[in-house]
Amino acid sequence: MVADRDRNDRGRAEQARPRDALGRPLPYGSPGVEPISETPLPPAETLAYARELLEAGRPFAAHEALEVRWKSCPEEERELWQGLAQVCVGLTHHERGNAVGAERLIERAARRLEAYDRGSGPTYGLDLSALIACARERVHGD
Repeated sequence: MVADRDRNDRGRAEQARPRDALGRPLPYGSPGVEPISETPLPPAETLAYARELLEAGRPFAAHEALEVRWKSCPEEERELWQGLAQVCVGLTHHERGNAVGAERLIERAARRLEAYDRGSGPTYGLDLSALIACARERVHGD
């Protein structure tokens, strides 16, 4: 029988196991990285926080921060935030040594972000073409 998922005090599913910097679950009781807040932040703060997490070598946590925004943003921005989160998942796969997964996620994110960039939604100062090029270089050029 499979145990029920960890739940918070409101009954929502929440991972209680500690995780390493790349989001891999560790045994209960092990020291892990500090979990991120699941409180939605304004766009500029979300981007700054995700960048800080990336610079700290935590692409999985950056993905989680962007996912919080994507799940709380206006509908017309959803593709932007989901695409940015997918870039971070691609980088997570890359850091974990999963080249195929990294490539697939980066390309999925690129399609989403390129389509979003052709529209009229806000990009919050991001150069999406440069971001995509950088992500592709990262997974192909290391």
